Amino acid sequence: MIFSFLVRRAINASRRMLATSSCRTGNPIDDCWRCDKGWDKNPQHLAECAIGFGNNATSGKHGKIYKVLDTKDDPVNPKPGSVWYGVIQDEPLCITFSQDMVIKPKQDLRTNSFKTIDGRGANVHIAGGPCINMHSVTNIIIHGINIHDCKREGEGDVRDSPRHAIRRKKSDGDGISITMSSHIWLDHCSISRCPDGLIDASHGSTTITISNNHMTDHNKVMLLGHSDSYKKDRKMQVTIAFNHFGEGLGQRMPRCRYGYFHVVNNDYIHWQTYAIGGSAAPTINNQGNRFLAADERFNKEVTKRENTPEYIWKKWNWRSEGDLFLNRAYFIPSGSTSPELYANANSMEA
Repeated sequence: MIFSFLVRRAINASRRMLATSSCRTGNPIDDCWRCDKGWDKNPQHLAECAIGFGNNATSGKHGKIYKVLDTKDDPVNPKPGSVWYGVIQDEPLCITFSQDMVIKPKQDLRTNSFKTIDGRGANVHIAGGPCINMHSVTNIIIHGINIHDCKREGEGDVRDSPRHAIRRKKSDGDGISITMSSHIWLDHCSISRCPDGLIDASHGSTTITISNNHMTDHNKVMLLGHSDSYKKDRKMQVTIAFNHFGEGLGQRMPRCRYGYFHVVNNDYIHWQTYAIGGSAAPTINNQGNRFLAADERFNKEVTKRENTPEYIWKKWNWRSEGDLFLNRAYFIPSGSTSPELYANANSMEA
């Protein structure tokens, strides 16, 4: 239990520093930029603060600052000053917001490569329509955006670059959908109440970090991997770190297929079915998480192997190291504990 003690000591130290109004929080991402009083003059610096498998997401680091001025939404012919106009551009951009705003997309907000969408300094909501879609892109950062109440709607034309528009069917209703994409970092977002998943990544997507997000009020939270038959997801690597999985969540925090997953220093509260699950032999490396089970006697197990007999799943490499289990929560490990077999699922120091 030395590992858990170190995690608790770090949390307590972080709280003491916050109480003395220090810019240091104990969170490596926040400590990277919060002590810079001029961070709003150089938002591109945020890209240097990433951790985990998505830490090479340069995104808008080498681009100009593009400021969103209003909530106007024209997915086919977007105008300068709208978020649509910024996200479809070909060149790297760091997209910031001039004021608090609620953006209700008519179509998926389809993001081009090398973009940072940075909500720091404003209260920005994307809600009430189709939400964020990344398809066949690379180097995306989404930071500090409230994403909620997304909808399954929006069939029609949508522009995905200055020169190209495509015909889209209705949105699946994900908060954030990632397909065939790489070098993605999702940080400090609040995500809730979507008809499909809050975050889904599939179809060969990889090198992703999901960190510091607050997720509530949803059943199937996070799907990583398309299907048990889609073997291109074997290369998937995802870091899930410092997230708060809060009230009203059912399952899939995450649900993994194939690939390698580092689940580290997260806080789980009162899952309704299970917290961490999977199929198709994913490697899951759990370190330093806190699991607080609900009071219901049948909602204590953290893990679930989907549609697989025990003689098969007992060979999958799932381990728990330094996790804190409260209110009789428990984790069923499987496979080997050899560190070498978790090398591809180890993305940062816990």
